[in-house]
Amino acid sequence: MFRGATSLSLDAKNRLAVPTKHREALLLECAGNLVLTAHPHRCLLLYPQAAWEPIQEKMMALSSFDKQSSALQRLLVGYAEDLTMDSAGRLLVSPVLRDFAGLNKEVMLVGQGSHFELWNMQDWHAQLAQAIQGDAFEMPAELEGFSL
Repeated sequence: MFRGATSLSLDAKNRLAVPTKHREALLLECAGNLVLTAHPHRCLLLYPQAAWEPIQEKMMALSSFDKQSSALQRLLVGYAEDLTMDSAGRLLVSPVLRDFAGLNKEVMLVGQGSHFELWNMQDWHAQLAQAIQGDAFEMPAELEGFSL
């Protein structure tokens, strides 16, 4: 279970050092074999490879003749890259994915349970501010009656 938000820096070679608490879990869960892909919100998704495989299967089972389905297939599966953590727990983020998400030196790694999101720091703060701004926040219908 991946939780928490961590501010990280890409090094000069565009590698991301996975935080130690997550590094150990990823080594146990998937031997450091991960999948990094694009998300429609202009962030990146980082999955343990075994957790990614069923998602890819579901995506590819959708009709390629449906415009929305094929657009998602192109984005999620088309941009997907297999990565392996190096011995220092670092991941190399490709130029294509860095460009897609607008990643520069400062990034945000956000745990989402089964996977992580990787955000450009400015975009992270902007979407977070938008999500929690006063009266504009609306609870999804699926969570009606839910309380914390």
